[in-house]
Amino acid sequence: MTDILTLTLNPALDVLTTIDTVSDTHKMRCGPTLKHPGGGGVNVARVLHRLGANCVAVYLAGGVTGERHHQLMRAEKVRCHVMPMAEETRESFSVHELSSGHDFRFVLPGPQVSAAEYEACFDHVAQHLPKHMLVISGGLAPGIPNDFYARLSALAKQHGVRVVLDTNGPALTEALKVGVYVFKPSLHELRDLTGQDLPDLDSQVAAAQQLIHSGQAEIVAVSLGAEGALVVSATEQWRARSINVEVKTTIGAGDSFVAGMVWSLARGDSLVKAFQYGMASGAAALLAPGTSLSQAADVHYLLPQLVVQAL
Repeated sequence: MTDILTLTLNPALDVLTTIDTVSDTHKMRCGPTLKHPGGGGVNVARVLHRLGANCVAVYLAGGVTGERHHQLMRAEKVRCHVMPMAEETRESFSVHELSSGHDFRFVLPGPQVSAAEYEACFDHVAQHLPKHMLVISGGLAPGIPNDFYARLSALAKQHGVRVVLDTNGPALTEALKVGVYVFKPSLHELRDLTGQDLPDLDSQVAAAQQLIHSGQAEIVAVSLGAEGALVVSATEQWRARSINVEVKTTIGAGDSFVAGMVWSLARGDSLVKAFQYGMASGAAALLAPGTSLSQAADVHYLLPQLVVQAL
């Protein structure tokens, strides 16, 4: 039995290129491309594999793009189970503007998934539930009903498997009604979910506590962008500032953060230790272009530089 299983229902072949300046109307001649296998749960599994976790990535894939995606996963030696679909896996196109350092990300909606295809995913996860954690990360592909993650979360809870959730929109709302172990929103997502402005740290912590007290999550880890992150449980509140690193990209930092936390929690570490690994892993993802994600050596190197404050 695997310790951690990640699920990605709308993976993407991530394509990154560079350009001096993004402009309208004119043709923009780009630099060489980098290609990585992408999608929330896929990215989490890639980092977990580097950290040495016993992990399997489950994801839908189809067509030529899906085969290329799977080739890249095999090249990284990530254990995975591909669920076939009739339509083509999407691409996600990112442009790094050299003059400003900004990333421009163009995210396609993805292929239409049939009921037979998404129910096959549900059945596979049901038959191969992990020992410790089910990581549900990324949005739903078109055609998949909004309650799909909620159904999976309920199933996992019935079998004592902890659910880590990183998604958005109606699928998030439905899953939180069931309740999850870890929920990782950005500040923007937390504002949308609560309908509050959350202008300061106190209001942000209070919003996280509200989710916990209502049974929607046991742990809420809120990414604050350049300001760092905070993590809240029923008994603990921690805040960390971002580690100062040379930023090559911001893509994949959130998924790397999730992977660092999940890896540490699955080992039985304390919440604050898991938060530290999450922060270090998120910072490590900034060091390389594209969806390269964090490397284990960089995570362990950056960990001592992190300052965590109890709130």
